[in-house]
Amino acid sequence: MDLNSIPFDQLSFSKLFQDYTTSKNSVLEFFESDPFDSNSFHNRLTTINNGDSIDREFIVEFLKDFNTGFTDSENVITQIEKFSDPNTVAILTGQQVSLYGGPLYTIYKTITAIIYAKKLSKKLNRDVIPVFWLADEDHDFEEVTSISVPDGDSNCTLQYNGKSDGIRAASVKFDISIEGLKDQLFEILHDTDFTEKVKKIIDRNYREAQSFGRAFGKLLLDLFSDNGLILAGSNNQKAKEHIKHLFIKSTRDHKEIQAILDDSTYNLIEKGYHGQVHVQSSNLFFIEPDGRREKLEFADNKWQTASRNFDEAELTEKIDQEPELFSPNVFLRPIVQDSILPVIAYVGGPSEVAYYAQMKEFYHHFEMQMPVILPRFSITLIESSLSRIMDKLPFSITEYNQRIEDLEKQFVIKSETKDLEKLFREWKNYVDELTLKMKKEIEEVDPSLKASAGKASAVYSSELDKLKGKLYRSVKENEKVQLNRISKIKNHLFPDHNLQERQTAFIYFMNKYGLNIWDDLLNLLENEKPDTHKAIEI
Repeated sequence: MDLNSIPFDQLSFSKLFQDYTTSKNSVLEFFESDPFDSNSFHNRLTTINNGDSIDREFIVEFLKDFNTGFTDSENVITQIEKFSDPNTVAILTGQQVSLYGGPLYTIYKTITAIIYAKKLSKKLNRDVIPVFWLADEDHDFEEVTSISVPDGDSNCTLQYNGKSDGIRAASVKFDISIEGLKDQLFEILHDTDFTEKVKKIIDRNYREAQSFGRAFGKLLLDLFSDNGLILAGSNNQKAKEHIKHLFIKSTRDHKEIQAILDDSTYNLIEKGYHGQVHVQSSNLFFIEPDGRREKLEFADNKWQTASRNFDEAELTEKIDQEPELFSPNVFLRPIVQDSILPVIAYVGGPSEVAYYAQMKEFYHHFEMQMPVILPRFSITLIESSLSRIMDKLPFSITEYNQRIEDLEKQFVIKSETKDLEKLFREWKNYVDELTLKMKKEIEEVDPSLKASAGKASAVYSSELDKLKGKLYRSVKENEKVQLNRISKIKNHLFPDHNLQERQTAFIYFMNKYGLNIWDDLLNLLENEKPDTHKAIEI
């Protein structure tokens, strides 16, 4: 594997993310620390140690309870038990549960957490455990039911067409149609030396009656439990009991909290950035008896869902008695995570970095400090077959992030090394001048052959026209080959005009290059920092 670094400002990343990864003070003021300052992790340890006492017994009990059913790996249990040590901390990452593991950024988040867990364990002389927090309470089902897989020179989108009926996506169970979808998937992927192993993993996890959340978590642990990864999430009775006081506080202080978030968002905009998440009056959802997750909103001095009302006392009592009926939103989830686990750092993508920028004062309201927010590795994988044809084309990697029409126009301009019209015009002019001279010579010898000399010149001119036509066809054919190559490269590097990491299913690379591809990436990136985009030839 060969690696090249590309500055984020050469790709489609937000100004906020660009400035964050270059440690600009204008954006760092919205965070507790600079992720690339070596002192930040030491400082975060002090914050963790100076906070409220951490219930280590609860952490171990909760994590064992949560991971039951995902794996029987002894390594997972060993990792969990390390939290009994008061010095052990966690480095978190997470996302929505997705069909077949989702796009490549799932892997990049995971390997970033694993790499930094190893780095920090050595640096801080303590156990640092990589934890993948399943967003197992989200209900945006449509966002997690499709994947994009390269299919020749184009992309194929596979869609699971089951229904969620508004319940949390992680709880939705696959129906029998998942079996047909797997068949479609492996028809597109084609057989390789690694297909049977990949099929076994997918069959074991993505099957009828299995839930989205269970399938996703089991797949992650199949791939990374040997690297020390464990799982966590808030859709758990023990977790809800432990953090119900946060839910109560978020409702009692909702006006103050909304003002804090509004001010942070306004300050971001004033600095020329953007607010990633829209601020609302509530940061909680209510779980209806049928499993639907409905927004809890404050209006007319009451807390309301689509079908019920609570006054403040009723809501507080409901949360205290049945906390499992409540679910945190995107702002409250980090507070929940950091209340359950001793989190030294959170690994997030560009959008997550952006919404954490809205949350510094929100953390303070809960008498907490934000952990180090570490960008995940951002990567484009370049297959060797692509690399060979890229060398023959006049574009850099980042230039392929343009419309195909613009690339084609630029190629035609850059590839016109010969002016064919000028070449043949000069050739014909030379022949005409020579013919005129020779006709005089022939006329002096035999005037009757003057016309024949002219005909010979016309035939020669006609042959030049034929040659020019053949040359033009040759050039066009070569252009067609190259334009097809340009389209193929763009489709693989920027599918659907998106970064590969956000679009392409990671299972494609696993099937083509083997399960060890992720270990190869871990080894390649162990001494790298996620402060630039990495172009990696495989």
